[in-house]
Amino acid sequence: MRTDTQGSYVDSGGGRDGWRETATRYALLPLRIFLGVTFIYAGIDKLTNSAFLSDSGAGSIGDLMRSVRDSSAIPALVDLALKSPVGFGYAIALGELAVGIGTLVGLLARLAAFGGALISLSLWLTVSWASDPYYYGNDLAYLMAWLPLVLAGASVFSLDALWRARRGGRAGEYRY
Repeated sequence: MRTDTQGSYVDSGGGRDGWRETATRYALLPLRIFLGVTFIYAGIDKLTNSAFLSDSGAGSIGDLMRSVRDSSAIPALVDLALKSPVGFGYAIALGELAVGIGTLVGLLARLAAFGGALISLSLWLTVSWASDPYYYGNDLAYLMAWLPLVLAGASVFSLDALWRARRGGRAGEYRY
């Protein structure tokens, strides 16, 4: 393993350290785009699916909650959702939409990522808890994907970075 600090042909301006800083700044951008688009799509898909936003019937949130009630890690959470399945369905759909938009545009990015982590955690503990083996349930993977964004936020191409730059008097700098 080389430990010298000579410049690299990849980044002629700042050498190897400049390239690493740039790569570090942009490292979470693909994850942010993926999660943002995915959660926007999931929210819109639920809001436009009349079968999902029903108390009962094939594909309804009510039937889904009733089917996972006895196999979930927290049956009381499912019971709470079953008090108003349609309201719970709207809450999940609108939450996914808000989280997706906030993540994609980098608006209150850490808060949006925290919301995404909470949605994924609740779905893992209820809907996909009984997946066997555990890695067949995708909600756990989504939960883990949200955690770096909870910790780091949105450093580039985000409204948060724009606001930070303007507050700091660096109007042309849109990163950390």
